Amino acid sequence: MVTRRGRRSGAVGAAVLCAGTVLAVLATPATTGCSAPDAAVGAAAGEPAAAEARAAVREAAGVLARSGTSRAHTRVETDSGGTRVVIRGTGAFDYGTRTGLLRVVPPAAPAVPATGADRRRPIVALVTPGALYLRNRGAGVPAGKWVRVDAATLPDGNLVTGGATDPITAAELLRGARSVSFRGEERLHGETVRHYRGTVDLAAAARAARPPWRGRLAAAVAGLSRRTVPFDAYVDGRGRLRKIRQHFALPSAAGGPGGSGGAGGAVRQEVSVVSTTTLYGFGVPVEIALPGPGDIHTGRIAAP
Repeated sequence: MVTRRGRRSGAVGAAVLCAGTVLAVLATPATTGCSAPDAAVGAAAGEPAAAEARAAVREAAGVLARSGTSRAHTRVETDSGGTRVVIRGTGAFDYGTRTGLLRVVPPAAPAVPATGADRRRPIVALVTPGALYLRNRGAGVPAGKWVRVDAATLPDGNLVTGGATDPITAAELLRGARSVSFRGEERLHGETVRHYRGTVDLAAAARAARPPWRGRLAAAVAGLSRRTVPFDAYVDGRGRLRKIRQHFALPSAAGGPGGSGGAGGAVRQEVSVVSTTTLYGFGVPVEIALPGPGDIHTGRIAAP
């Protein structure tokens, strides 16, 4: 099955369907507090009131669904026990069919002796409404094969487990936005965008999200350490989400990075994750081919 979308007029080349997802342990720092500005002051300054700001953020998911296609850049930064890791990805999405392809590059690895070659191999992630498909997942998966994962079965609903937060999931999460404030206007990719800051109630987002993202966010409610997600959202004049930064907190495995065990029992700490998704190049042609049955590895994939 192949889907093709995009506005031909004004499009700059074909979208490079590279982007992926690195299954790495992720989590987020949830320390960004947000408060709504005084309504009278905001109105006097020409700024949107708290209710208007909240509505603009919540409606971003619906506007994005009607926005056709775009390119995407992702960045996930994790902090576990003082160890910081940055994972970057690029790709393209078709919001009408709710599919996208990301190529995520793992953190730097030691160079191969004598050649200096980097051992990093991008993990390709294909996002669909029904499942997440991963290629180059790691040991045990034959070369060129995909692994199919039901995102709702992942502890965080695949908000960050795959090494990236895809724009559809990031936008659906905003349906649970609370205490949103307007922070001013900025320039992004040559356009003026409005900057909003607030927090998301995960349970409210799960109730308001479209299926199957509803099930994924419900899994996140149970799997994340905190039920609120601080965010910064940047919305353009058409109401489209152009950039979203979200802070997550995941429990760390005892004895692993960020966790420790002792005579008194395991001490569970948090892994903090800051996920940033940037959207640009709206209207680019996007062509996505779903893996055939013979291209899918049937083995199990280890939890990160």
